[in-house]
Amino acid sequence: MTAKIMPVNKKRRARQPMSKRNLAIWSIAQIILGSIIVAISFNLFLVPNGIASGGVSGISILIQRMTGIMPAYTQWAFNIPLFLAGWWLLGRRFAISTAIGSVLLPLFVLISAHWPPPTDNALLAAIYGGIGVGLGLGLVFRGRGSTGGLDLAAQILHRYTGLPLGLAVACFDGCVIIGTGIVISPEVALYALIGLFVTSKTIDIVQTGLAVSKVAFIISDETEKLSHAILHDLDRGLTKLDAQGGYTGEGRRVLMVVVGQTEVAKLKQLVRAVDPGAFVIISDTAEVVGQGFKLE
Repeated sequence: MTAKIMPVNKKRRARQPMSKRNLAIWSIAQIILGSIIVAISFNLFLVPNGIASGGVSGISILIQRMTGIMPAYTQWAFNIPLFLAGWWLLGRRFAISTAIGSVLLPLFVLISAHWPPPTDNALLAAIYGGIGVGLGLGLVFRGRGSTGGLDLAAQILHRYTGLPLGLAVACFDGCVIIGTGIVISPEVALYALIGLFVTSKTIDIVQTGLAVSKVAFIISDETEKLSHAILHDLDRGLTKLDAQGGYTGEGRRVLMVVVGQTEVAKLKQLVRAVDPGAFVIISDTAEVVGQGFKLE
């Protein structure tokens, strides 16, 4: 299959990407803001209700319940050795990307440690704590950073054992949640699972955004007319794909178009007006980066 890309109409101006200096500043700002949000959510919702939903943060809650040591000190005690191990085993570049979050997150946890919790309902705490932690971690990841902790340990395990990274993270988080069931109670461990699920989904939303774009594949005998209509009336670029009919074996031209959700109706109207017999497939796409959508 070959593809020919048709450019987007010049009326749709592309935004200029940020300079390297501004991009670095923006990345650091996202890591700092994300660490603040994680710390506040951790202290307001998770700590008061004993919801240890994985990671070094979850371990710090368990240690606080058993010994009374403040979570911030436990997080530093874990993060610093893991950071040094990551520097040695994974390389300087990888370790530097975790340095800011590994140091700042426990600091913000310490600063906000005595803020009063807004609820003592464990379910609400798991949901809102999961949302807050996911929002903060999503910002940290968008800033190309990390908060260190067991994510570093999972990276090391993945690198030297070949265990899939997702499975390595799940193993560590699963151990923490099992510890929650033993140290606190099985019921709280179930709430921790809810919090972990909400966190992962929130991270996905922050990473890909709420806006859902659509990708359309159009099979038609009027590809040139449709191309002209899409380029000039819809003001969207398109890609022409060379394909072959499975039944007839004849060569066909398929148009691939990515549009915003609000443009789907207009696209279908254009296709019907040009070729009522066209075959159209429209599906969701999680994220689109490029001219006419968003630039990273």
